[in-house]
Amino acid sequence: MTDKSTGDLLKRIGRYIVIGLVTIAPLGITWLILDFLFGQLSRIGRPWVTGLAFAIRPRYPGVADWLLNETLQSVAAAVIVLVLLFLLGWGTTRVIGQRLIALFEALVARIPLVDSIYRSTKRFLAIAAATPEGERRVVLINFPSREMKALGLITRTMRDAATGEELAVVYVPTSPNPTSGYIEIVPLREVTFVDWTFDQAMAFVVTGGSSAPPTIPYSTAEKPEP
Repeated sequence: MTDKSTGDLLKRIGRYIVIGLVTIAPLGITWLILDFLFGQLSRIGRPWVTGLAFAIRPRYPGVADWLLNETLQSVAAAVIVLVLLFLLGWGTTRVIGQRLIALFEALVARIPLVDSIYRSTKRFLAIAAATPEGERRVVLINFPSREMKALGLITRTMRDAATGEELAVVYVPTSPNPTSGYIEIVPLREVTFVDWTFDQAMAFVVTGGSSAPPTIPYSTAEKPEP
């Protein structure tokens, strides 16, 4: 085998490795995120399961041994945490729960770095839940100049106090971290509506634009719906 053919073979091998890496990367990242979330839920709930197992061992040794099984313990721990999250969500809809959350946020506000992360994450999640699923709110706006467009989410509409013109409040997330971004107020007539779901828009932002539908209405703006 000549040096040229050897070099070509190595290039093809390298190319296929890169293609394989690009193909498996989204699945790998998804798995890592799910594994991380499940691991965290299990880690938080495991002490509760272990304590319950030791508490019931004198009367129910079989159930205690079942709870101490490594796999079942992880699943049970995750379920317990999910139940606690449900109770937390239920509690925040009550007055006492809202007061506890306000107290917690007041304590967090005293820690500069933690406060910044908490507020940006809370703001992003509030924006994500601001509009019912299925309502069109993924848009393109002229940002940072008229020659360029940025993907954004309409969070609400307003009116110009002087002219009465309808305005759109658009949150423009940064990549790859969508919890930080810009708030832009633009005339609704200058907004280009994009037929993307919220999930597609977030995938586009998080992956640096590599994950997106094949077409986008870049050059022709769609008339806003009345």
